[in-house]
Amino acid sequence: MKSVYTMLGVSLGFTITLAFAEFQPVTPVIQVPKASLRAEELAIIVNDNDPASVEIAEYYRRRRHIPEKNTIHVRIDPSNVNLPSTLFNQLWPVVKQQTPVYVQAYVLTWTKPYKVDCMGITAAFAFGFDPRYCASGCRMTAANPYFSSQSKYPYDDYKFRPSMMLAGKNLAEVKRLIDRGIHADHTYPQGTGYLLSTTDASRTVRDVLFAKIKQVYGGFLHIEALKQNYITGKKDVLFYFTGSKFVSKLTSNNFLPGAIADHLTSSGGQLTDSQQMSILEWLSAGATGSYGTVAEPCNIPGKFPNPAVVIDRYINGESLIEAYWKSVDMPGQGVFVGEPLARPYGDYQMHWEGDDLVYTTWELVPGEYEILGGQTLLGPFTPLPGVQRINPGQNTLRFSHSQHLVYRLVKKLE
Repeated sequence: MKSVYTMLGVSLGFTITLAFAEFQPVTPVIQVPKASLRAEELAIIVNDNDPASVEIAEYYRRRRHIPEKNTIHVRIDPSNVNLPSTLFNQLWPVVKQQTPVYVQAYVLTWTKPYKVDCMGITAAFAFGFDPRYCASGCRMTAANPYFSSQSKYPYDDYKFRPSMMLAGKNLAEVKRLIDRGIHADHTYPQGTGYLLSTTDASRTVRDVLFAKIKQVYGGFLHIEALKQNYITGKKDVLFYFTGSKFVSKLTSNNFLPGAIADHLTSSGGQLTDSQQMSILEWLSAGATGSYGTVAEPCNIPGKFPNPAVVIDRYINGESLIEAYWKSVDMPGQGVFVGEPLARPYGDYQMHWEGDDLVYTTWELVPGEYEILGGQTLLGPFTPLPGVQRINPGQNTLRFSHSQHLVYRLVKKLE
C-alpha cells in the first residue's frame, strides 16, 4: 500500500510532492515549479444587489475552498447589461482596496452587467476602465501583457488580474458549470479538439492555424480539422473552435468536463441580448469555458482566442482562466465566461518500480530542466548529470530514491 501527500512550498515557489511507501527505507521529495493558479490566489467579486450572485459566490467559495477573506462585495444594478464607466470608476478603487495583495485573479459571480461601455467587463476588472482597450471601427486595441506568457503570477508580474465570469441562463446552470469545472480536475481526458473551417469565410480567419496545431499537438491529443459548419453527435468534445454567427446542433454533442468552446463572431459576448448566438449557449450545452466580444471587433484574429495557445497551456496543467486569457492578444472588447480553476491536466501520478520512484505529469512547462539532488528541503543541492527534456503533454520521470532525499527540477533559461 502506497500513500502520496502534497505540500505547498510557498516560500520556495515550488510544489513539493512527498511520496512514501510501507517498507520503503527512504522517502524522497520532488520539488517542481509552480504550475497553475491556486484557489487561495483567486478573489470572488459578488454583487450584493443580486441574490443569485450572492448564492453563486457562496456556492463557489465552498466548493473550491476559497478563503472567506477573498470575497469582495460590490453593489451594482443587476438589471442592466452595461455598467457605465463613470460608475465603474467609482467602484474600481474600492475593489482594489478590498483585494488581498496575494490575489492574482478575479471571478465575477453574475451574468449582468457584462460590459463597461466599450469594454468587456472581465477586461475592465482586469485592467480598469481604459479606452485604449476599446476600438471604433476596425482598429487594433491595447495588447494583453499576459498573452502567451509563462507567468504564474499575473498580478505580481504585470500588475493586472485576469478575470472571468461565472454566468449562465439561470442559477441552476451556473451551479452545474461550477460542478463541471471541479469534476474536470486531474481527469486527463482523452477527448478531441474540433477545429472547424466553415463556409462563413469572414469568421473563419483562425483556420490558418489549424494544420500547424494538428501537426504539433496531434501526437498526444486527438485533433480533427474539419471543413464543415458544425459537428453533431460527437461524444468526446474537449475543444471546439469555429467561426459563425450561430452554431447548429450544439446539444447533440457531449462536452467533456473542462471543455473549452467558442465561435468567432461580433457579439457572442453580449450574453443576454445578442442578435447572434450568445456564448452562454456553449455553457448550456455542456462546455466549461467560452469567450465572446461585446462590441464590434471586426475579424481581427488577435481579438479572439488563439486555439494553439489555449491547447498548449491547458494540456500543460494551467487552469482555464490562465490558458484562455493567455490566448487573446487584445481582450479589451471581450468577456471570458467559465469555471476559472478547472484544470483537467494538472497534478501528477506516482508509483514505485523496484527502487525507483516513477513520476508522471502533464504540468511541467516544456523545455530543458536540470535535476538537482539534496538531503534536505533547503539543500544544499547538487546538479545531477545530464539534462531532462520536457515535451508538451505527458512526461514521465524516474528517480532513484536510494540516492537523494530531495529532488528539485529547475527549468533552464532559454
